[in-house]
Amino acid sequence: MKKLRRTTGKHSLGHLLLIAMLSLGLVVMTNTVWAADIDTTSLAKQSQNPISTLISVPFENNATFNNGPDDDYINNLNIKPVIPMSLTENWNWINRAIVPVIYADQDIPGDSAKFGLGDIIYQGFLSPAKTGKVIWGLGPQINIPTGMDRFTSDQWSIGPNAVVLTMPGKWVIGALAGNVWSVGGYNDAPYVNQFTGQPFINYNMEGGWYLSSAPVITANWKADDNDDTWTVPVGGGVGRVFKIGNQDVNMKFAAYNSVVRPDDASDWNAQFTCIFLFPKGK
Repeated sequence: MKKLRRTTGKHSLGHLLLIAMLSLGLVVMTNTVWAADIDTTSLAKQSQNPISTLISVPFENNATFNNGPDDDYINNLNIKPVIPMSLTENWNWINRAIVPVIYADQDIPGDSAKFGLGDIIYQGFLSPAKTGKVIWGLGPQINIPTGMDRFTSDQWSIGPNAVVLTMPGKWVIGALAGNVWSVGGYNDAPYVNQFTGQPFINYNMEGGWYLSSAPVITANWKADDNDDTWTVPVGGGVGRVFKIGNQDVNMKFAAYNSVVRPDDASDWNAQFTCIFLFPKGK
C-alpha cells in the first residue's frame, strides 16, 4: 500500500475547467425539475446498466492528482458512446467505445505533448434480449493505438470482456471485467497484458437521485515490480437523472482514492460524468 503524497500548489487550465464543470453541474442538478410523466427510477436504472438497450453518450471527466515524482495534474476526458443493436428476437449486440482526450501537466524529456487523443477502446457484448433476475453479456475488447506521443501504448491489444448484473428494487449491482494482450505493435513498444475490472453498485432514490460507486480496478501483469501491478481505488458519489429542455440527462459526481497503486501513480481522482440519454420512442 502506497503513502499519500502532498499536493502541490500548482494551478492549471485543467483545474479551472474542472471547477467550472463541477459548479455548472451542481447548479443544473439541483435546480432542474422533472416532467411528471417521466419514470426517473426506471430511466436511471437503464442508464446504470452497461448493456441496456438505451442509447447513451457519456462524457466522463477524470481529474487525477499527484502524478509522478512532481505531483502533476492529469485530466482524462473519456467519451463513451453506447449503441445497442437487435441481432435477432433473442439476442442483442451492445457496442461500447471509450475515446480518451488527455491533458497532462507533466514535463517529459523529449516529449512536448501535453494534450491529445489517447488509445481508443472498443467493447462488444452479446446479451440475451429477454432477461431475468441476472443480466449478462460476453464479447471482445479491442484496444486501438490511436494515441498521440506519450498517450499511446503503441500496441494493438485484444481480449475477452464480460459483464453481469442484477437490478432488485432500487438497486443496480454488478461488475465488468476483461483482459487484453498485445497482438502487434510499433516502435518496439512494451508488450501489453492488462486486466480491467469495474464493480458497480447504485442505489436509486426519489426525484432521479442516486448513490453510486464504480471504481476501475486494473492490473498490469507486465509490471517490473509486484508492488506496481495493481491499482485499486475506493470511493463513490452522487448523481441525478433529469431533463435539460427535452433532453434526458444523467449527471454524477464521484471521488476515488487509490489505496493500492504503482509508484508515482495518482492517488486521487475527482470524476464528473454527464450522460446524454436517448430512450426508445423519442
